[in-house]
Amino acid sequence: MSAAAVNDEATSVLKADPVEEERRRSKTMSRKEMARELRRRRQSGQVDPEEAELLSELNQTRPRTRADCINSPRPCVYVSCKYNLYLDVNPETGSVKLNFPDKEIWELEYTCALDVAEKGGITLEEVGEIMNLTRERIRQVETRGLEKVRTATEAEPRRPR
Repeated sequence: MSAAAVNDEATSVLKADPVEEERRRSKTMSRKEMARELRRRRQSGQVDPEEAELLSELNQTRPRTRADCINSPRPCVYVSCKYNLYLDVNPETGSVKLNFPDKEIWELEYTCALDVAEKGGITLEEVGEIMNLTRERIRQVETRGLEKVRTATEAEPRRPR
């Protein structure tokens, strides 16, 4: 039997294999797609019981006010808290940004923005070190925030005294 005949026979066997035709490739989903799918399921009322139980347990133990968390151990373990400095979550896309990709959470001096605020006035350099940003970027963010506050207060109607 020639090599071409063996090759044709092997090819026909592979094509006729029903298992090969039924096999499908798995689909890889991005974090953005997973977050979108999760939001869609929650809006439609489709909740995974295991997920609901886990979220319920987390919500029972998670601090709700500053008074609840002021005496809790540091570093703060609630990295999903909006005041936690370790990571940022975009609520629209669900994307996660690690502010300190080279450090673990227990290596941070501060893990809560509220702890930093209670410290009082600190320099741009200190804020930059805490936030893993440059002094100049902190100055830009501060200027932008102050401008937003100024615009919002000017837009409010004045109350009679």
